Parts: sequence; structure tokens; C-alpha cells
Amino acid sequence: MFCSFSEQPLILRLYGQGTVIRPRDQRWNDFSSLFPSLAGERQIIILDIASAQTSCGFGVPIYELKEERQTLLEWSEKKGEEGIRNYWGKNNQYSIDGLPTKIFKD
Repeated sequence: MFCSFSEQPLILRLYGQGTVIRPRDQRWNDFSSLFPSLAGERQIIILDIASAQTSCGFGVPIYELKEERQTLLEWSEKKGEEGIRNYWGKNNQYSIDGLPTKIFKD
């Protein structure tokens, strides 16, 4: 779901199936070159969209972007790739609902 937070109210919902491509996957290089490289990048999601729907968005509040946060970028650059992998190994073995993640697994 995408919401317009500017003057024109609109909501866009996309329905379909997503496929996760991780850095260790064979298809990673085919897609990663389409995006800026960032320290700690984890995955690319490819969407197979079955349908799309828009709605008015009249209930979506108006927000103004003040600025992009640099916190994550600075944190990941400071940690480096090895530091990020260590962090993931320590902190990201399970999802919020207790399911095992696939960060280091096939």
C-alpha cells in the first residue's frame, strides 16, 4: 500500500506475490546494479502484481518531508560489512513474531 502525504490525497494498493532476492542469491547481481549500493543492504523484493486498486485517500493526513534521516546510513557505514553481519547474527535470528529468519540460511 502506498499513500500520498502531499496535497493530492490518494492511496494505491498492489496485490500479488513478492519474491525475495538476497545478496547470496544468483540473481542478486542482475538486480542490485539497478539501485544505489548501501552498506548493509539485505534484500530486493520483486513483485508479480496481479491487480492494483486506488482509493480517494481523504483520510490520509498531509505531511511535509523535512529531510532524509542519515542515521541508518551513518550507522551502517561505521559498522562496515563485517560489523553488520555480526549484528545480524546476534540480533536478527528471529522475526518479531518468533519465526526463524533466513538471513544466513538458504
